[in-house]
Amino acid sequence: MYRSAVLCVLCVLMASPLTADVVTLRKGGELHGRVIKQDERSLWVDIGADVIEVDNNEVADIRISEAAEVPRSTRDGIFHTIEQPRELSIRQQAARVKSAVVLVKTPSGTGSGVIVNENGHVVTNAHVIQGEKDLRVVIWEPREDGTLARRTLEDVEIEAVNDHLDLALLKLPGADEGSFGWAPLELWESIEVGQPVFAIGNPLGLEQTTSQGVISTTQRSFDGLSYIQTDAAINPGNSGGPLFNTAGEVVGITNMGIRGGEALGFAIPTRYVKDFLRNREAFAYDASNPNTGHKYHIPPQRRKLGTSPGLEEKQP
Repeated sequence: MYRSAVLCVLCVLMASPLTADVVTLRKGGELHGRVIKQDERSLWVDIGADVIEVDNNEVADIRISEAAEVPRSTRDGIFHTIEQPRELSIRQQAARVKSAVVLVKTPSGTGSGVIVNENGHVVTNAHVIQGEKDLRVVIWEPREDGTLARRTLEDVEIEAVNDHLDLALLKLPGADEGSFGWAPLELWESIEVGQPVFAIGNPLGLEQTTSQGVISTTQRSFDGLSYIQTDAAINPGNSGGPLFNTAGEVVGITNMGIRGGEALGFAIPTRYVKDFLRNREAFAYDASNPNTGHKYHIPPQRRKLGTSPGLEEKQP
């Protein structure tokens, strides 16, 4: 609950509406300041002299200032990170980042992906595009009225594939324009068990679907790799899509669920994603060479069992 009507008046007087976030209250009045955090129950607004906690039930609308909308980002190779991102509700963050989530279409099926820079680089799962060359990507571009316009892009280029990590890097046409919306990767790996997260993807072809949950465990081992386990709904078609924290950062790339199990979804941690992107040249895709990247031919089998004479210990 907000403290009093007097504080509301002070907030308006102490902050310029041109540079402040505006929180509209259901009972009338506005709070002008900087929204520093929001969870599923409360909202915190810094008005300069004090920080006010507001119950979400009292909030009618939140308008983030244009100055605050410009992220303080750092580009690391081809992906971005954000310093001190603000935590907001899942509803607020989903509205901010959903235009960075794409639908990947192949002749054999569909999946999801996330744009990681303004030049149109997309991260998805390797199994989404496995064996395919004819790719189409559906993007959603923001309109001035706040809605999203659906657009299909063809001639999508495959830049790198890592089958071991189940990651692939695509590049959208028109990348030189630098006009694509993107989502930042987590700056530091700081996820915790019980932390709220949300996934955006295209499960079963249902475009731009958001599901939410918590981190079930940060270290679930499969085939020598560790994955994030979450109870956010992950279904076929979510593969390759992002798993976000409440700061709007990508903390993982969703890649699998367990059939017959409920609330058992898994995501590839960003530490693997960053390593893949930084070393993408090692996994460069070559359509004419099936031995691309780390995928090597199976070595010949041994003709005889036992220890090689050269390795046997010689008695003095």
